[in-house]
Amino acid sequence: MQSTLTLKMTMFYGALFVAVSILSLYGTRKAIESYAESVIRREMAVGSALFDRIAILQFHQLGQAGNVLAGDFGFREAVGTGDVPTIESALHSLRGRFQLDRAIFVGVDGTLAGDLSQISVRERTQLYDALDAGQQQGIVRWAGESHMVAAARIQAPALMGWVVFARNMGPRDLQALAKLTSIDLAPQLVPRADKSGVGIKTREVEQDGKRILIQSRAVPTLIKSDRELLVLKYSLTDALASYSPILWALFGFGGLGGITAIVGAWVASRNLTKPIVALERAARKVSAGEHAEVNVETRDEIGRLARSFNRMVNAVETRERQIAHMAFHDSLTGLANRVLLREQIALALQRPGGSGFALFCLDLDNFKGVNDTLGHPTGDALLCEVATRLTQTCPNGFIARLGGDEFAIIVQDGCTSADQTGRSLVKALGRPFAVNGHRIVTGTSVGISLAPQDGRDATSLLKNADLALYRAKHDGKASHRFFESTMDAEAQARRAMEVDLHDALNKGELELHFQPLFGLSQNRVTAFEALLRWNHPVRGMVSPADFIPLAEETGLIIPIGEWVLHEACRIAGTWASDIRIAVNISPVQFRNSMLNSIVLQALARSGLEPQRLELEITESLFIDNVEATLASLHSLRALGVRVALDDFGTGYSSLSYLRSFPFDKLKIDRSFIVDLLAHDGATAIIRAITSLADALGMETTAEGVESSEQLDILRAEGCGQIQGYLFSRPIPASEVDALLCKLDEKRVAA
Repeated sequence: MQSTLTLKMTMFYGALFVAVSILSLYGTRKAIESYAESVIRREMAVGSALFDRIAILQFHQLGQAGNVLAGDFGFREAVGTGDVPTIESALHSLRGRFQLDRAIFVGVDGTLAGDLSQISVRERTQLYDALDAGQQQGIVRWAGESHMVAAARIQAPALMGWVVFARNMGPRDLQALAKLTSIDLAPQLVPRADKSGVGIKTREVEQDGKRILIQSRAVPTLIKSDRELLVLKYSLTDALASYSPILWALFGFGGLGGITAIVGAWVASRNLTKPIVALERAARKVSAGEHAEVNVETRDEIGRLARSFNRMVNAVETRERQIAHMAFHDSLTGLANRVLLREQIALALQRPGGSGFALFCLDLDNFKGVNDTLGHPTGDALLCEVATRLTQTCPNGFIARLGGDEFAIIVQDGCTSADQTGRSLVKALGRPFAVNGHRIVTGTSVGISLAPQDGRDATSLLKNADLALYRAKHDGKASHRFFESTMDAEAQARRAMEVDLHDALNKGELELHFQPLFGLSQNRVTAFEALLRWNHPVRGMVSPADFIPLAEETGLIIPIGEWVLHEACRIAGTWASDIRIAVNISPVQFRNSMLNSIVLQALARSGLEPQRLELEITESLFIDNVEATLASLHSLRALGVRVALDDFGTGYSSLSYLRSFPFDKLKIDRSFIVDLLAHDGATAIIRAITSLADALGMETTAEGVESSEQLDILRAEGCGQIQGYLFSRPIPASEVDALLCKLDEKRVAA
């Protein structure tokens, strides 16, 4: 990683320096070219101006020389007389004196004399026409060469002709002119073919592999039809060649600087990437679960990054320890949780001889009442105290909280020691607790499974210990039980029955049977009690004592109870209006907030009058919360239905309940009816109950009447209604009408 990052940084900074150097060299070269071109252009302008100055001077000198000759009396006389030899002699004399290239006489009649060699007839004619047109000076091209020409008029006093003096402007003369400038220009006078006006023009051309800068401008000519250009040339290539040493020196310094920059970038990159590489290695170790810190002494950004990384690593490790602890421990008590418990069971089973341990599952008796009455904070504090007491009771055991008020303990003991440990646990948790200023008395039920006979894995051992716990609670709480194989079979059967019961309602396997209640004063059937029956397709008729408690434990009693209410009201709606229907309400149903709505819906759908519906409740409802129970009873009474207290005398009856809520009826439990013929005291109890009911304005119904002797005693003691096999067993709804007819016939016959 280090070499890669170092190489990348080196390449980047090296390339950046090379790019900057190249741009600098390119910019320098362009600047030199621009400077050289500007200098050349300036010198060309100087050369052009110099040519103008020299041309003016030459024209002036030629003109003065011509005026000297034209003003000579002898020359004018020779012109007047047509003395050609004299004219030519004079011209020749002045030509030598003024170092002229040509001296020519032009007469007004067009005759010419003097140095006319290599001047064509056309050129002679053009010269005459120009002079005749008034032209005095200018450039003329004769015999392929340019000449500076100036003319002087010969007058005596009339115009007789012109003296024309010319000086050659060939390459040699132009070159001499170029030497007057600071650069080696190559001036030329060339004819121009087009006739348009031309200012100063500069262009660059390629000639013989060289860049040539050319400037051209028009010069004044004697013959207007001819156009002459002054062309100045200079080689940019030659001009830039003088700067080559500077460019090569810059290139050399750039190359040396590039090497230095690359080496420096390499060293700086290595120093810069070392702590980054250290961070990367440390990050890999941390990701692999190892502890790692980076030692960086610098105070720059990388040093701050390293210190932040070290703080992050420490924070992550702290959080991982916290998360690991939370994953395997209970946040409230600090005990192990179910996950860690299962791991410990698996480890105990794998250890040599590790099969000799006992697993205890326990929960608190009546813990829900503590939460409901004292609040959840007190309940949580109680659980912490329980955890402490369990640790004190089993100091060598592995203790876990499974959730809620459920705990589990692993103890390396045999069966005898496990029995003693179970008794110790029940005794320890049976002692009162002092929590948040409250004295709380609770107890525990304990289930015990032994390894390996009760299971060879954590799942089996926990399940079997739970089954033993269920048996301990079922047998009266505050006790401990060992797992037995029959418990598993019972649990499987219970589970199968639960599954079947869940589908029984949808499959139409549930039905209602009705047992009549005979009014002794009316001497007729005044009501029927609806009794739930389950006709299983395989088991046959299942006893209510088997499936009603199961329905209450699983919560299935809520939908089943709702169906019973609707069905009972529907069937009762088909009977005579003076016959009531009694329906038992389970404590689980009673605590359901929707009970009032269910009752109203059942009455509305069936059209049954509210006073014909009698709801039977048991005394166990008053155990948990008397005030809430009484409030619910009053809300039911407000609907117009009757309320009866079932199995009166067998539970936690209190006269205060009867005073607080005026029940419509008290149903005397069958246990008192059975004892009527065997114990004299039973009759006194019946008498006391009926007297109490009469005093409070309540009806009484005796359950389980099976003989006429019992009937006579109950009639004598003032009981209002009787219910039992003496008159009829519970029957299907389809047989109710036949039963009523039969009882009416008996009554008529009597």
